Amino acid sequence: YGLEVIEAGVEDETHNTTRFVILAGAAIDPDPLDGPVVTSFVFHVRNVPAALYKALGGFATNGVNMTKLESYMVGGTFTATQFFAEVEAHPSELRLHLALEELSFFTSEVKIMGVYPAHPFRVESAARSA
Repeated sequence: YGLEVIEAGVEDETHNTTRFVILAGAAIDPDPLDGPVVTSFVFHVRNVPAALYKALGGFATNGVNMTKLESYMVGGTFTATQFFAEVEAHPSELRLHLALEELSFFTSEVKIMGVYPAHPFRVESAARSA
């Protein structure tokens, strides 16, 4: 990603992945035709039975691979949950557009945090797993 590496090889395991957030004044918008991209977003599910199940269904039915899903309690209560997710697609792709549209039916908020080129490690790992 063009960042300066201060020290390499600090991991305990060779497969460790450390994640960093880079803040920018202007959003980058990689062209999905240039290679694989990742979209990160957060969403709040409505407090109804099967909300998460229903919210995620659109990703499966539209063929969008979700590579990360983390949950966070909102306000320290069990009445609402926020999720952070990453998918292998660009919002301009119809399949992700449709999945996010379906997600919005079952959530109170969806916010795209960023869209960025997939790191070669991610692409190579997926190829090895196939």
